[in-house]
Amino acid sequence: MSAVSVAENVPDQRKQIRREDAALTDHFQQKLKVNDDLTRALVSFQANKTAAGYRWFKFKEGFSSILVDYVFDQLRISSGKVIDPFAGSGATLFSASERGLDAVGIELLPIGCEVMRARKAAIQYADKVIGTLRNWLRQKPWQTSNGRQVPFHHLRITEGAFPPKAERRLKSYLGALSHVRDAASKAVLRLALLGILEEISYTRKDGQYLRWDYRSGRRQGTKPFDKGLIRDFDVAIVEKLTHFLDDLDSAPDLFGNASRPKLSGKIEVLRGSCLEELPNLPTNAFSALMTSPPYCNRYDYTRTYALELALLGIDEVGIRQLRQQMLSCTVENKEKDGLADVVGVKSFERGRQIFEEQRLLSAICNYLDYLRDENQLNNSGIARMVRNYFWEMTLVILECARVLRPGAPFIMVNDNVRYAGIPISVDLILAQIAECAGFEVETIWVLPKGKGNSSQQMGEHGREELRKCVYVWRAPTTTQARRRVLELVDRR
Repeated sequence: MSAVSVAENVPDQRKQIRREDAALTDHFQQKLKVNDDLTRALVSFQANKTAAGYRWFKFKEGFSSILVDYVFDQLRISSGKVIDPFAGSGATLFSASERGLDAVGIELLPIGCEVMRARKAAIQYADKVIGTLRNWLRQKPWQTSNGRQVPFHHLRITEGAFPPKAERRLKSYLGALSHVRDAASKAVLRLALLGILEEISYTRKDGQYLRWDYRSGRRQGTKPFDKGLIRDFDVAIVEKLTHFLDDLDSAPDLFGNASRPKLSGKIEVLRGSCLEELPNLPTNAFSALMTSPPYCNRYDYTRTYALELALLGIDEVGIRQLRQQMLSCTVENKEKDGLADVVGVKSFERGRQIFEEQRLLSAICNYLDYLRDENQLNNSGIARMVRNYFWEMTLVILECARVLRPGAPFIMVNDNVRYAGIPISVDLILAQIAECAGFEVETIWVLPKGKGNSSQQMGEHGREELRKCVYVWRAPTTTQARRRVLELVDRR
């Protein structure tokens, strides 16, 4: 990057970042609006914890269906086709479908795809699935002493994750599951198992890795971690299957709401990276986009969801491939090769031009490079991760400008982050990238309460609240902007 030269020392670099951030804040000042309707629970999975259908699997990184409803109502999204390029467990897709809108989701992680597939099957074939759930709750086939056992194929990082009794029950459940012939019922029963793996294990998801309870015998860190209650397999699975049955068998519809049909809009899930899948979608095909990409926060989904991925048959090679395919959000992500071939030369070159024009981003990247070279970063991969995150998001934003209809709303949930004591205004950087791609930044809804920093950041650099935001952009409408978007259609 060349827009801002590397300063001679750290104080000068930090001042340069502050100046560029202030300039960008001033540019978007009228767009930054505190929205008192938004809460942390609404923009995270918290509000889904007890929601019918959504409580089947705890996908921590997703936003709530209530937020989707709120956004759709506020922006009057009532027709056309919706897309979510980072679909997660499908909050956007299912909420849109309940409103009668067709929806397309792109999701790389097999666990998200499995959740959406099983939930969709449960709704489409509810009568058959309800019958199976009743039989399993009555007969409890996994408790049969002479039943078949199917091994749980562990990854290296999941070995010893379950107490011995829980693992025996898990194998028996898989054995009973192997006899189920109906595809929809089998998918739902497997989702129930996926939904309790963490509860019956010694582990807890903790962003960058799995934390291990001291009872596992694994040593991790200097202070023993006590997870608290490790649930009994039978209690946990019966409760989960009961949740499924209650939600499916409720009247008058799946969500106990007589004013809505079940799934009146079609749902299509494309498994893969949105960097690879978006270029295959038609131009001007979607009337709205709502998403939440991985945050630039070092979270490694291939580690936190390792138990679930192992159950789904992902091996060590598959884990490494998934990690590299993900949008760069972990320190282990390397530069992705061949992006010009994937998105097309014109999109690639246009993206590079936009990327190199970002003065604040350039100052941040130069500063992180300097700290890396001076061994002052707690992980040298942070500098590469931040640069690649925004580079890949630039290409994603360009593709979204192409697939959206003129003036279509683009809604994104994302967090600002902080490294080496410097807050990174993800919201403003992405907004400027979007403007360069032809989007109109309509508003940036700011949550009344932001988020804090990690204990390490606070210990070294003090506390500084970071903005949590929901962005609302509009797809390019002006003649010049649309022409630049359509030029990218000729990919080669």
